[in-house]
Amino acid sequence: MATADAPGVAKRHPRVVAAVLTVVGYALVLGTLYLGLPVYPTISEATVNLLADAIAVVNSLTVVCLVAGWYYIRRGDVRKHRALMLSAFLLILAFLVMYLFKTGGGGRKEFVGPDTAALLYFAMLAIHILLSMVSVPLVLYNVTIGLTHAREEVAQTAHRRVGRVTVVVWSVSLTLGVLAYVLLNHVYGYEFVRVSGF
Repeated sequence: MATADAPGVAKRHPRVVAAVLTVVGYALVLGTLYLGLPVYPTISEATVNLLADAIAVVNSLTVVCLVAGWYYIRRGDVRKHRALMLSAFLLILAFLVMYLFKTGGGGRKEFVGPDTAALLYFAMLAIHILLSMVSVPLVLYNVTIGLTHAREEVAQTAHRRVGRVTVVVWSVSLTLGVLAYVLLNHVYGYEFVRVSGF
């Protein structure tokens, strides 16, 4: 019976749902990065590069969806806003899958370039990572509200207030991630570091 009421639980406790999913997501990413979870197939450096390119495209499309979704809600078009925000969420899930396979099955790239460029790259990367960590629970909260509440009910929640912050934080994070990708892969260079144990 508990699973049959899962949508009701999510509707009554969106913060709890967002918190639990955030912890699960962080555990998966941190486990992949630092514990070497042995669940990923081994992939080549060429596949890592292909996934990095795909991630940059997905993140760019996500920013477009976020900005367009913000635009449409400002115009009062809830249907288009909802479709664009759900698209952004689905794109970020695709990003997560690709990122985990790229990192867990292949490895990471370490920046190689002049000191000034390295400072810029690492500053952008640090801000990108920090903002992405902040945006995860905000995104999950708003998606939970959007999926479990009727249009009239959404106004009774913090969805609008949290959404304003989420769009800015998430968009800046993704944009900085794409810029860091460009510096690493197309402007300067990198040293490929394979996942330990491969």
